[in-house]
Amino acid sequence: MKGNKDPLIVILGPTGVGKTALSIKLASRFQGEIVSADSRLFYRGMDIGTAKPTPKERAKVPHHLIDVADPDQNWNLALFLPKALEVIRNIHSRHKLPFLVGGTGQYIQAIVQGWDLPEIKPDPALRTALNAWAEEVGPGGMRKRLAVLDQKAAEKIDGPNLRRMIRALEVIFTSGRKFSAQKGKSGSDFDVFQVGLKRPRQELYQRIDLRIERMLQEGLIAEVQALLDAGYKRDLSSLSAIGYKQIIAHLLDGVPLEEAVRHIRSKTRKYVRQQANWFKESDPDIHWFSASNHPEEEISHQIQQFLS
Repeated sequence: MKGNKDPLIVILGPTGVGKTALSIKLASRFQGEIVSADSRLFYRGMDIGTAKPTPKERAKVPHHLIDVADPDQNWNLALFLPKALEVIRNIHSRHKLPFLVGGTGQYIQAIVQGWDLPEIKPDPALRTALNAWAEEVGPGGMRKRLAVLDQKAAEKIDGPNLRRMIRALEVIFTSGRKFSAQKGKSGSDFDVFQVGLKRPRQELYQRIDLRIERMLQEGLIAEVQALLDAGYKRDLSSLSAIGYKQIIAHLLDGVPLEEAVRHIRSKTRKYVRQQANWFKESDPDIHWFSASNHPEEEISHQIQQFLS
């Protein structure tokens, strides 16, 4: 292993590519523990629609940063980053190997590149005004307005993530500087080995379609209904996640299930394309493997070389 820093294995790639199964096998082999870098897995009660690792899977290897918040508690990068660093260091202190696993590019890059996030004091009046603006113009309108001030930030935000757009605008208006220019990069605290998983696009889409069918069979509709029955409102950021938003429209607005499922498929495919903006196959720091070719042994060999 190069350098004197503690090691960190990163397993990244688009949704549905097979990160969960591979990470559990690798972490088992290397006496590792998994730290989730998937923003959808923070929330309790949101299991089926997020393809969260099952209790049986989590029993095989310790998992961290899963089920750490209720759906009405906003977990964001500013909360994730210090907590993830604390967890990784704790794993090292027990002489175990941390595996950072997920598809949320911003969260992974924050760890890998050593982001130093800007400290902006909350401005309730500004936040209220931005929330009202967002309600008026919607995700598309907010993205256009953000793009005028910071094109790079607008392009980096995945999907209709109003909360993140509002945060970016809040930082811009408070500091007078672009949001995308304020993430200082001091370099990672760790020696990082990044494993990227990929599949041919059509194969990935087929896997996603099958996963959506499986989610419905496993009770996605009942899961969403239970969240609504518990008093969680549809306008929560957590419930705007792909799958939940469309099933809520089915339950509350009478959108036919067939149409809701079609929207889930199309939104997920769009999300996969957006993830590619974070995880580029041209990135020399990412070691890419075809998940179709069952690369566990090859990856294990390269990790072993990295650690030795």
